[in-house]
Amino acid sequence: MLSSWRVIGGHISNIYLIKDLARLSGHSIHTIKYYLKIGLIKEFGRSPETGFRYFNDSTIEILRKIRALRKQNKSIKEIRHELL
Repeated sequence: MLSSWRVIGGHISNIYLIKDLARLSGHSIHTIKYYLKIGLIKEFGRSPETGFRYFNDSTIEILRKIRALRKQNKSIKEIRHELL
């Protein structure tokens, strides 16, 4: 579930673990790690104790947009262009 929240720029932002992203976005953990590797998404931070990656609300929105574009049969190259 949701692991924490933080105030960023005067707004409250939720902090998620990769398993939360998978559940909320419909992407597999493997796919999310692939998107990290190729630079479509970025981690918000990392736990120094556990090494767990942290993500925020904007990552959820990006993953939802990627999912919608993939349903339109867009390539990764086209999605990268759309996200820029």
